[in-house]
Amino acid sequence: MAKRKTPPPPTAPSAALYLRVSTGRQAESDLSIPDQGRQLRAYCQAKGWPVAEEFVEPGNSATDDRRPAFQQMIDTATAKPPPFNVILVHSFSRFFRDQFLFEFYARKLAKNGVRIVSITQEVGDDPMGIMVRQMMNLFDEYQSRENAKHTLRAMKENARQGFWNGSHPPLGYRVITAEQRGERIKKKLEIDPIGAETVRQIFRLALHGVENSGPMGLKSIATYLNDKGITTRGGGRWGVGTVHHTLTRTTYIGEHVFNSRNWASQEPKDDTEHVVMAVPPLIERDTFEAVQRAMSLRNPRAMAPRFVNSSILLGGICFCGLCGKAMTLRTGKGGAYRYYTCCTNARQGPVGCEGMAVRMDLLDASVIDHLENRLLNPERLATMMDNIIDRRSEWIERRHRHVADLRKRATEADQRLQRLYLSIEQGIIDPGDPSLKQRVTTLKAQRDKADGDAQRAAKAIDGITPALTPDLLRRFSEATREMFRDEAGAYRRDLIRAVAQKVELLSPHEARICGSRVELLRTLASNNGVQSAALALPGFAPGWRALLDSNQRPLA
Repeated sequence: MAKRKTPPPPTAPSAALYLRVSTGRQAESDLSIPDQGRQLRAYCQAKGWPVAEEFVEPGNSATDDRRPAFQQMIDTATAKPPPFNVILVHSFSRFFRDQFLFEFYARKLAKNGVRIVSITQEVGDDPMGIMVRQMMNLFDEYQSRENAKHTLRAMKENARQGFWNGSHPPLGYRVITAEQRGERIKKKLEIDPIGAETVRQIFRLALHGVENSGPMGLKSIATYLNDKGITTRGGGRWGVGTVHHTLTRTTYIGEHVFNSRNWASQEPKDDTEHVVMAVPPLIERDTFEAVQRAMSLRNPRAMAPRFVNSSILLGGICFCGLCGKAMTLRTGKGGAYRYYTCCTNARQGPVGCEGMAVRMDLLDASVIDHLENRLLNPERLATMMDNIIDRRSEWIERRHRHVADLRKRATEADQRLQRLYLSIEQGIIDPGDPSLKQRVTTLKAQRDKADGDAQRAAKAIDGITPALTPDLLRRFSEATREMFRDEAGAYRRDLIRAVAQKVELLSPHEARICGSRVELLRTLASNNGVQSAALALPGFAPGWRALLDSNQRPLA
């Protein structure tokens, strides 16, 4: 009779330990990870399970799977054959706080013979145990969402009070300690003179260009900054996106928007969810608004691309006063006559809009005549600029203080560098110290950066120092009128579009011009060297009646 072979005893499962805390602060100061590891190893010892590997996640949320150690553990567990068949956690919430993702990965692991075990929430593998685990996961997900809601509410209130919630500050600012409430340290933003000069230079380039050469676009600004070796906050190169973000960021006028996007999906939130945090302004509001209008005029979404370089004087800014749609070019007599015609009427007939048609040469001449005789009158310009001189002096004084602060920083960095050299000569510091070279390089970069920013800021002040005299305004007006009369010049068209954002035809004999004084003076300044005219003017959109003798009230 053959002797039956005794089957080998089942081998004990090997385990992988997964340890996690939610924030980097917990990873640095909390004892949670060492305590988790101690309890997990004790559990394995009691069960007789050898520990195959340990995966530590210091400071990552369990609401998603964007975790390096977690992904490494999943890749290892799904290998064939897996080096372990149990993933051991302190509680199921350490693995996931999302019920759907928990079940997704649990089933993926189970197909490869790996199961998830919690030392504080032991459940079986039968249907009842799976249901209990799923209920626990739902409670963990609910608790995570509640905690996130309360945390966000506290952070929004913190922002309302003007305190910084964390993360890297924007270019031009630095984080400082404001006050301490119990064990909590409250922080705020203050202006960083070195980075602030870069931000101001970007706005100057957008409005006036290099030495009043004319407004520059996003790509031109990025190219100029990269050619000059001016880097972003992180030390990288500038691109169209980073320049656009800088020019449109309301933080620089003292209104930092908190909670504007969902942190996980990066989708924009509704305006009602935003919180405006007060910070020290870097840019004058009038300057900021002038840049936004200039960018809007060049935006294909705001003006059709065919109008950007169009030879039609009022192309893209002339609208029908009845339906609000654009007035487009129509010709008659084989092209002998050109008209501005309502596009709705041209497509749909009187049913869409009763419409109107106006000879192009007559309307162009009326708009030019009004701007020449009403807007560019030297007396009117003087009235518009009554309060500019005082505000201009204040601006120059602030800029001089800023330049002095930059030069002080350059001097301090150079003094620290000289003391470092002296310490090396006296033998106090070992020249072979590996950190010495990095320290010297850092101090040189700080000194050169502050010195370069000071020179650029001082040059910008020199560019706006000429006084605004009546004679200058008169010559200013005469030169601009001459450009208006130059029908072949592109400047006339650009000037019209800058100051008259909208020409609305109310009837064949009446038009209303809606424009901005800021844009007029900015355009004149960038082309005539009177850059200071663009400073500190209140922006508004007055209604003018080009074909009437007086500036009557616009129709309701």
